[in-house]
Amino acid sequence: MVQAATEVTEHTMISRTHIPFDVDAGVAARAAIGVIVLATDQTIEFEFRQLLNLPGVGFFESRILNDNTVTPDTLRAMEARLTDSANLILPGQPLDVVAFGCTSASMVIGEQQVFARLREAQPDAKFTTPITAAMAAFDCLGAKRLAVLTPYRDDVNQAVRKYIEDRGYRVTAFGSFNEEDDGRAARIDQKSIRAAAIDLGQRDDVDMVFVSCTSLRLAGIAAEIETAIGKPVSSSNHAMAWHCLRLAGVADRQPAFGQLFADH
Repeated sequence: MVQAATEVTEHTMISRTHIPFDVDAGVAARAAIGVIVLATDQTIEFEFRQLLNLPGVGFFESRILNDNTVTPDTLRAMEARLTDSANLILPGQPLDVVAFGCTSASMVIGEQQVFARLREAQPDAKFTTPITAAMAAFDCLGAKRLAVLTPYRDDVNQAVRKYIEDRGYRVTAFGSFNEEDDGRAARIDQKSIRAAAIDLGQRDDVDMVFVSCTSLRLAGIAAEIETAIGKPVSSSNHAMAWHCLRLAGVADRQPAFGQLFADH
């Protein structure tokens, strides 16, 4: 038997190293924004990708361990973890703004305490929280009488109301879904949020509606609710994204997201 010859074709691999290249400012040419997101949160990244979708704005996040059940004790426990979580966002790279994405924990721990922990990781950054941003929004929009909507249980609601009123605002309407499981709060649908916000916001003694909790989805319906009640509306994520941009010097107007983004 004659065995057929096997043809072997050799291919020469080309190896090129030290290829010349240029660099630019990267995805964060205008602003590098870092956000610490709760481990249980399902909403912040989703809404921030809409609200910060601007040329040259980089959004970077890390997660912080938290308890799925929201109580004053579980919220307070996060303070000790803040610095480590901030250190996970682009280690060694400066950020323009660092935000802690928990409204109720920011009130329970205290804004200045939160900032002190974040400063240990990013000493040159500017800082915000949902409630810090919300109060900046209240002031920009001239709102003193507020309707507040939350998903929290009663003891957390009482702390939220006291925190806001201790800073000179009046809570003239308050509503809650009373859901202490953060996973379920994230699934409260926009129809429910819209209906509750309109119900609270249409009162004559309300200047503005604030939806408190990073789990609640408002960004896509804020302008629609404003049209219904003729007043500004914001939320934890909505206000915090706006505040991050303005702290970083990014002043682009985005009217699709309501009065706060359109006019301030």
